[in-house]
Amino acid sequence: MANTSGAVNNEPYMEKELLLPYTHISRIKNKQLRVKLPLAFNEFYKLPDELANKIVDLVDMLHNGTLLIDDIQDNTLIRRGVPAAHSVYGIPLTLNTALHVIVLMVTRLLELGNPMAIKVFCEEFLEVIRGQGIEVYWRDNFICPTEEQYDKMNKQKTGHMYLLSVRLMQLFSNNKTDYSDLVLNMGLYYQLRDDYCNLVHQEALEEWTTRDEKKAEIFCEDLSEGKFSLPIIHAAGTSDGEAVLRILFYLDQFLLHEQT
Repeated sequence: MANTSGAVNNEPYMEKELLLPYTHISRIKNKQLRVKLPLAFNEFYKLPDELANKIVDLVDMLHNGTLLIDDIQDNTLIRRGVPAAHSVYGIPLTLNTALHVIVLMVTRLLELGNPMAIKVFCEEFLEVIRGQGIEVYWRDNFICPTEEQYDKMNKQKTGHMYLLSVRLMQLFSNNKTDYSDLVLNMGLYYQLRDDYCNLVHQEALEEWTTRDEKKAEIFCEDLSEGKFSLPIIHAAGTSDGEAVLRILFYLDQFLLHEQT
């Protein structure tokens, strides 16, 4: 009879199986910009490399966990050149895995031994969630934001994930300089660059894969997902803006019909 009651080798029962959607995407490496940029701040903080890498790796773990949810929200079919996790393991398990990974990350964050770490986590991750929610609301209700609103949303969604790494590193440093504005603007630049590359230079995308057979399947994902990226928002403000929005609306309706 199978053992269903406890841990094996100190690992909880079926832990590997429960984390399969996470390992599915985390084993495929991207360009690691989300790791390299925060680590650059250790030039200021002077933490031991082991500690700095551990903090940044924990936030990268969190980011990969949230990608599982993002791909469901956006109906993404391909992630890093392989089928998105929910299309392989199903939506219920993938959602559960995302929550599993987030709590695992928090548990390991506590092991760093700084009581302020959880406060920083809650403050920054809540902004990430708010930014993601705003983008989803705009898309689902077909609301085209202003460029200023879009910039603010990206600072929330992307900038605060960077800022989480940087603030956690700062907790263990004697350098208490506030780099928040710099980090948030770096996050904004990262996202605006990603918007541009998604349309004209996919090879430069953070999530671009080296798997040649899958490259065509992630072409102009922002359009197929109905997102209001910066090029769309800018085009909507031109004299042809009404036509641009009409095309995007009918594209959304067509893709919705195809999915159902």
